Amino acid sequence: MVLEHYISDLLYRYNCVVVPGLGAFLSQTKPATLNKQTNSFYPPSKSLSFNKQLSSNDGLLVSYMAEVEKCSYEEMLPQVTEQIAQWKHRLDQGDRLSLENIGDLKMNKEGRILFQPSYEVNHLTSSFGLSSFVSSEITREILKQEVVGIEEKVPFIITPERRNASSWRPYMKYAAILLLALSTGLTGYRFYMGNLDQQQLVVEKAQEKVSQSIQEATFFDTAPLELPTLSLKVATKKPEVAMHHIVAGAFRFKVNADKKINELKRRGYNATYLGTNDHGLHMVTFSSYTDVDEALKNLRTIKSTQSKDAWLLSVR
Repeated sequence: MVLEHYISDLLYRYNCVVVPGLGAFLSQTKPATLNKQTNSFYPPSKSLSFNKQLSSNDGLLVSYMAEVEKCSYEEMLPQVTEQIAQWKHRLDQGDRLSLENIGDLKMNKEGRILFQPSYEVNHLTSSFGLSSFVSSEITREILKQEVVGIEEKVPFIITPERRNASSWRPYMKYAAILLLALSTGLTGYRFYMGNLDQQQLVVEKAQEKVSQSIQEATFFDTAPLELPTLSLKVATKKPEVAMHHIVAGAFRFKVNADKKINELKRRGYNATYLGTNDHGLHMVTFSSYTDVDEALKNLRTIKSTQSKDAWLLSVR
């Protein structure tokens, strides 16, 4: 029986695992970190600590071991107590107690137990499969060709590139970006004004044509003159209709989403598969509406009778 293996298993699911008579191993979630000196990236993890004061048996460790070993709690408790007694004896003798995948325990001269956690195993399940890595430093260079093109219109001086040599280098970058933005905006404005001039010219020619036909019909011909018809096609854009979906849940596997849809349809809902969200989860809806008031009314009913976790997603 390897007691530390069971402790390590429980640390994946719990933030506190008490070893009766010895102390408790505590875990706290730590975000991803970057070591700027070595350019090393570390994923989110659980940092482990040890507290000798929390030594009362809460039954978690013994119950878990009894379940795995397929025996009763009363049969497993003496075995755990004996193993812990051996650990305490080794610590009292001044030996270092190494627990695989957890860390090392050692008692100092004052009788306090010191704990050095192990970094070989990450007990945070959401970071499963992620490991640390080292990335080379990225150096971004100024795009000289774009700057030279701008310099033909606006006087601009390019200084030789030197790494960590001149304090003016950041300002040169900002000036190049500003000039590029001004050039792009001026080009777009000229294109827009050119289109307006062409449209105005077409309208003026059409009005001149109509005026000429009216004058000929009035002064030079007694018979009615059929005037040409001027047709102007105006492109209209239909207003986009927003859809309001009452979301029943989001599932990691598509097969679970299909089961949820069949279950809701048996209850009488017009359940549909909405697709995947930004996290890759498959979304299922109770029903969808074009009227937001109707959607909110049905959402309140569903939250009070079916699922408190239902929520409204509006998509245009």
